[in-house]
Order: sequence, then structure tokens, then C-alpha cells
Amino acid sequence: MAPPPVPRTIIEALSRHPEAVQARLLHIRGLIFEVAAETAGVGPLTETLKWGEPAYLTEASGSGSTVRLGVARSFPGKCAVFFNCNTTLLETFRSHVGGELEFEGNRAVIVPAEAAIPKAALASCLRAALTYHQQKAGFRP
Repeated sequence: MAPPPVPRTIIEALSRHPEAVQARLLHIRGLIFEVAAETAGVGPLTETLKWGEPAYLTEASGSGSTVRLGVARSFPGKCAVFFNCNTTLLETFRSHVGGELEFEGNRAVIVPAEAAIPKAALASCLRAALTYHQQKAGFRP
């Protein structure tokens, strides 16, 4: 399933980043929609801006926690997939896919802008976030 067209507000928010970062964040956006479509109970996503960054919410189903895209200050030139720092999501990700992904504290998975990414590991993290309220940090790699 193809992701929906990118809203103008999202394009404008991403435009402040270098082209490689923009392209990777759009790729991750597509993966978010793909994972949501393939995961039972998630339903349609709400795409909006939070803190000036693209954010994806399970507003209709209430199944998960917000996923936000941007760049972490401590990792310039890399992409960040932010998760709610008041959850156990990052702790869970570290224990299951810690050798495959890079992390920033309890709030972000760091993704290279141009190198290959471990798609299956990132998809597992996204699935866990999008079903967080259903599973209470259940992680299904």
C-alpha cells in the first residue's frame, strides 16, 4: 500500500533539513504508513506537526503512542525517529534490537541519512509504538 500524498505542511517542515535527511525521513514516513496498514488494530493514522516536526498518531483507534520524525541535536546529519520518553519503548527496543539500531537516551532511534537501515528492526520498533496502548510495551520483532 502506498502512503498518502505528503501534505504541504510536512513538506515545509522537512524542507529545513539537508536533502539526504529529507529523503530518508520521507522513506521512514512511508514505512510508518506501511507498518500501520499491516498491523491489526492500528487503523488510519493522523499526520500532523508536533513541535514543528512530522508526527503520526493513532487517533482513530487509540492503539499507540505518537511517532515523530526529525533530527536529534546530538546527532547532526542523521535522522531521528522520536517516541514518547514517558514510555518504556526505547528500553524495550534496546533489549530486542539494540545491536541493529542506534539510540538517543529514552526518546529516539537514530537512523543514518544515507547508509542502509535495518528496515525489519525499525519496522518492529514502529509496530511496538503504534500498538503501545494495546500491548503496554509488548514488542513483537
